[in-house]
Amino acid sequence: MKLSVVIVNYNVEYFLDQCLSAVEGACKDIDAEVFVVDNASSDGSLSMLKRKYPLVKVIANKDNVGFSSANNQAIRESKGQYVLLLNPDTVVEEDTFKHCIEFMDARPDAGACGVKLIDGKGNFLPESKRGLPTPWVSFYKISGLSKIFPRSKVFGRYHLGFLNNESVHEIDVLSGAFMFMRRDALDKIGLLDEAFFMYGEDIDLSYRITKAGYKIYYTPGTRTIHYRGESTKKGSANYVYVFYNAMAIFANKHFSAQYARAFNWMISLAIVIRALISLASRLAKRVVLPLFDAIIILGGMHLLKNYWAGMSGIYYPYAFMWIAVPLYIAAWLGCVYISGGYDRPIRLYKIARGLILGTVFILVVYALLDEAYRFSRFLTIIGAFWAAISMFFSRIVINLLIKRKVLDDEQEGRRIFIAGSKAEVNRVAVLLNQSPVKISFIGNISAEAVSDEDFFTGAIKDIAPLCEVLSINEVIFCANDLSAAQIMDTMIVCNNLGLEFKIAPPESLYIIGSNTIDEPGEMYIIGLNSIEKSANKRKKRIFDMTFSVFMLIAFPFYALLVKNPLFLLQSSITILFSKSKSWVGYTHELSQKQDGHLPKIKKGVFHPISPFGNKVLEAKTIMQANMLYAKDYKVSNDIEIILKSLF
Repeated sequence: MKLSVVIVNYNVEYFLDQCLSAVEGACKDIDAEVFVVDNASSDGSLSMLKRKYPLVKVIANKDNVGFSSANNQAIRESKGQYVLLLNPDTVVEEDTFKHCIEFMDARPDAGACGVKLIDGKGNFLPESKRGLPTPWVSFYKISGLSKIFPRSKVFGRYHLGFLNNESVHEIDVLSGAFMFMRRDALDKIGLLDEAFFMYGEDIDLSYRITKAGYKIYYTPGTRTIHYRGESTKKGSANYVYVFYNAMAIFANKHFSAQYARAFNWMISLAIVIRALISLASRLAKRVVLPLFDAIIILGGMHLLKNYWAGMSGIYYPYAFMWIAVPLYIAAWLGCVYISGGYDRPIRLYKIARGLILGTVFILVVYALLDEAYRFSRFLTIIGAFWAAISMFFSRIVINLLIKRKVLDDEQEGRRIFIAGSKAEVNRVAVLLNQSPVKISFIGNISAEAVSDEDFFTGAIKDIAPLCEVLSINEVIFCANDLSAAQIMDTMIVCNNLGLEFKIAPPESLYIIGSNTIDEPGEMYIIGLNSIEKSANKRKKRIFDMTFSVFMLIAFPFYALLVKNPLFLLQSSITILFSKSKSWVGYTHELSQKQDGHLPKIKKGVFHPISPFGNKVLEAKTIMQANMLYAKDYKVSNDIEIILKSLF
């Protein structure tokens, strides 16, 4: 066997589905096997694997054994000449495996290779090529100097930023997201060190490969999308702590005692520096905008005071401008903060609400003050208007100047292009319309040359100018019709337009987006995992049992009011003492057809269209009713369906 692909999964069902769909395409014409090791996921990953990927070899752990241990489980069972450790939050190109095999076959000295990684927006990921984390290199990385000087041969060695991203290079360390390794090298050096639970195992394995006499290469000849999902965010103190521990294990294992002590001392110093920088950065982010607002409002109040004094002949004491006005500003901005006016994305109505509350507060206090301290109600109200105008205008300007949208206009929906065939575009449009996201425009982009001008807005090759002309802010690719290479090419071509990119896997009921899996809110999950959640299963079972007891007790009362009371009595007994039936399930006529799309639940006495009685409904309507029931389960929905069906 030529290739063994190993994927470790933990609660990323949607990304895993997309990853495996791409892996299937890349394995075409290659003698390959695919392993998925699941570390006790609770999100429906295992049922999805069984339903959609029966040929994948699944190892289901009852506990989360960690990344290294899980990979080792599959590697021991694998038989490929090459072994690829692949993250589930990746999308490979159709030629990725073929390219890597040919690349390694042509270089007998290569123990491993990595590929060009890009993020969910098409940006090059620096971890595609990395240097060995010596004490100084690690110090520069954790202190943040490598980020400030990424192309420096001194400070940029962690990500080898001084090397051309488009050329083949020898590197020191592979990215853990994509580690393509020669079996002979693994047999010689051993498997992943299970002392590393998370982080550091890729560095340790890469170092052992080079120590064994093999070379590690970076090849840009093929690309892979990596959504960079991690259990701890890289800006957090927890990440720095976990990374430090991983580096300490690495240093104690591979460096001399004296060198390891120096390494740990430098890492500790770097952590202190990083913590101070992080604290200053967070403080600046919170203070800069309110400080800017305060300065603009103060300047405006100074001009308004002078203008009003000239018009009315009333002159105000020093205390008004430098004591009262700062207190007004503090009240306005404090109320704006409490109102959520500084939260991202910024919403103008929250700013207006805060300013109104602040003005009311000022006027109430004003009325309670001694006459000597009452300066001017008029200037207070005019000042509030100036504060609103200046804050609104500044937010609009900021939103126009920076790529990342900070202003959220709730009246404005997203403007979306869907790229694919007519059938897939229509399918995805239906999913979008069932999502809670507000959409103002959907345009259709053909995967090939435009053949139906009444339906398609244009072709994929012309998408960049079309996005600019029509003010598009999001593109959704239909993976069934576009190759991974086409998707990545388009992402790179449109990279400077500030677009969001999402991918709709074939036959899926969700659309994967976001730049990282730590932001699932950016995915359109027509999600269907709601009813599969453990909490919802528990609620549903408790409701079934409680309602069954109620129906048994209430039998004398409803026996004369409903049809088939004996059937309800029998159902109550069955549901109470058996786990094979529920009070509410899917519509029977389509349940078999939808098994591949909807989560499996028990057969129900009632179903989402039971309240319609004998009315004949279209299959599409029935399917949508089942879908809505599955994606947003509530006990109240079961009660409503039962009561409407009975009466």
